[in-house]
Amino acid sequence: MMWVPAGATATLDLRLESVIEGVLVSGTVVAPLRGECGRCLDEVSDVGTVEVLELFYYADRAVDVADEDDARVLVDDHADLEPVVRDALVLNLPLSPTCRPDCAGLCVDCGARLDEVGSDHSHDRLDARWAALSALAESAPTGTDQGRSDPDESKEKK
Repeated sequence: MMWVPAGATATLDLRLESVIEGVLVSGTVVAPLRGECGRCLDEVSDVGTVEVLELFYYADRAVDVADEDDARVLVDDHADLEPVVRDALVLNLPLSPTCRPDCAGLCVDCGARLDEVGSDHSHDRLDARWAALSALAESAPTGTDQGRSDPDESKEKK
C-alpha cells in the first residue's frame, strides 16, 4: 500500500569504513513515500527514514563466508547499494498506512466515506442465511395455533 515513486530522489547520508573483512557501510536513507490509506483509499504521502548497516566483503575474504547467501561482495572496488537501500526501505514501510489516525474508512455496503456521510449512516440488510427462516416465520401461524400451549393453561387442565 506504500511505495517509493519511480524516479524519486532518495537522500543517503552514509559512512564507508575500511575493516579487515571489507567495507562497512552505515548511515541513514531518506526517501519520499506514496500510497493509499488502508481505510478510505485516499492518497497518502510520507517520508521514509531508515538506518543502513551492511558489510561488503573483499573478494578474497568472501571465500570464508561463501555459505551465507546474504553476503555482499565488492566488485572491482564498487559496492552495489541499491539492494541494501531497497531492502531497508521495504522492511520499514507501514503495512496499513492511514491518511489520519482517526480516519473512519469506507461503508462496507455502499463504499461512501464514513467521515463525509456522518455517524447515522446505515443500511438495512438481511443476513441471507436467515432468509428462509424469516419466510417461514412470516407464513406460519403463531402461538397456540401451532400446537403449542401456554404452560399455565396445561397446569389448570390437570
